[in-house]
Amino acid sequence: MTDRTGPGAGASPTGAGLARRRRRRWVQYSALGVAVVVLGALGVGLVAYEKLSRNITADEEAAAELARYEKERPTALVRDAQNILLIGSDSRAGDGNEKYGRDSGTERSDTTILLHLSANRRSATAVSLPRDLMVDVPSCRRPDGTRTRPMFAMFNSAFEVGGSACTIRTVEKLTNIRVDHHVVVDFHGFKDMVDAVDGVEVCLKEPIDDKAAKLKLPAGKVVLGGEQALGYVRARKSIGDGSDTDRMERQQRFLGALVNKVQSNDVLLNPARLYPMLDAATSSLTTDPDLASLRGLYDLVRGMRNIPTERVQFLTVPRTSYVYNANRDQLVKPAADKLFALLRADAPVTVAKDLPTDPPSGLATDPANGRDSAFDYEAESHGNGKSREKRPDAPTSAPTFRGNTAAEDACG
Repeated sequence: MTDRTGPGAGASPTGAGLARRRRRRWVQYSALGVAVVVLGALGVGLVAYEKLSRNITADEEAAAELARYEKERPTALVRDAQNILLIGSDSRAGDGNEKYGRDSGTERSDTTILLHLSANRRSATAVSLPRDLMVDVPSCRRPDGTRTRPMFAMFNSAFEVGGSACTIRTVEKLTNIRVDHHVVVDFHGFKDMVDAVDGVEVCLKEPIDDKAAKLKLPAGKVVLGGEQALGYVRARKSIGDGSDTDRMERQQRFLGALVNKVQSNDVLLNPARLYPMLDAATSSLTTDPDLASLRGLYDLVRGMRNIPTERVQFLTVPRTSYVYNANRDQLVKPAADKLFALLRADAPVTVAKDLPTDPPSGLATDPANGRDSAFDYEAESHGNGKSREKRPDAPTSAPTFRGNTAAEDACG
C-alpha cells in the first residue's frame, strides 16, 4: 500500500505531492460534518471503518511547521470550543481537475472558511475569508525547503507559497484565534460529495448560462449534481453582481442546503447512500494528524448532529474594497475585530439576512441603544459547571452581522 503520510502527500501547494492529493479538498465543513455526524448516528462495520479511516490523508508537513512556531500562536480561551480552518484548493492536479484550467504547478486557496464550533456544540458559525483580502503573510516554508520573506499580499497567496501551515499562521495573525484543526478539499472531492447524496436542491431567481463555468440552468428549483454544483459555487461573471462577496454568499447558501440534505433521513437511514457519501467525504480530506481518522473526526464533533439548522450560521468577515485597489479587499474595523472577539470568547454570534441598518461593514448597530457595542461582555457558562465567566475581549451585547443559516429556504 502506498504511504499516504510521507513527504509530498500533505497539503503543500506544489511539487510531487500534487498528483497524490486527488479527490481531496473543497467542500469545507460539510465533508467534515457529514463523515462525523453519520458515523456517530449509525456506526459502520470494522472493514468499512478501516477503509474509510485510511482514506483520510494526514498533513504531517503542516503539523511540523506549526510546531516550529508554537510559541507565537494564539492561546485558546475556552475549553472544548473548536476552530477548524476549511480550505478549498483550486488545484488542477488529480483526476478530472484538469478541465478547470491549466495545471501551473501551484495552487491557491479558492475558498477558505473559519468554522467555529461552540463548546456546548449548540451552534456552528462558518466565516468566509475572501481570497482577495490584503493581509500580512508571515515568513513561510516553501515546498523546496526555502523560506519566504514576510509580505503584505492577497490572502490566497499564503497557500500558494507555504501550503496549509502558512494559511493557518496567516489566519491566526489576522484574527488572534487559535486554529485547532484544518481540512483541505479539492474540486474532485466536492463533486463526489454532492453526487454521493444524489444532488442538492437550489433555487435560482433567473436562468444561468455561463460558458466559463460550463453551466446552463433554468430559473426556479433545480437539483444540482456534482459537476453542476461545482460550476454554481465557482461562477462569478454570469451570476449576481460578479463579485467575490456575491460568490461567497452563494457558496454559503449551497453549503446550508447540503447540510439540510445530509441531515435528512433519506441520507442517514439509507445504506445505499450512506456508505458512498462517507467514502466520498473521507477520500476528499487532507487534515491535521489529529483528525486523520474516523475516530479523530468523531471525537471532535460527536455532538454536531444535535445542532439545529437555524444555529448553523454562515457569514463573510466584514470587508470592503481595499483603499489602494478596488479589485482587492480589506477588513472593516472595528466590525471585524468584534466578530473575531466573539469567536475567540465562544460568545454567541447573531446573523440576519436583512439588518436594521446596512453599512458596508456588514455589521448592524445594536438595536437596543443605536450604537455598536463596547468590549466588556460576560459570556454564559457553556455547560462546564462554572459560573458566568468574564471575557474582557468580547462585546457587551452582541452585534448582528449580515449572514444566513442552514434553516433558510432560498426558494421561500
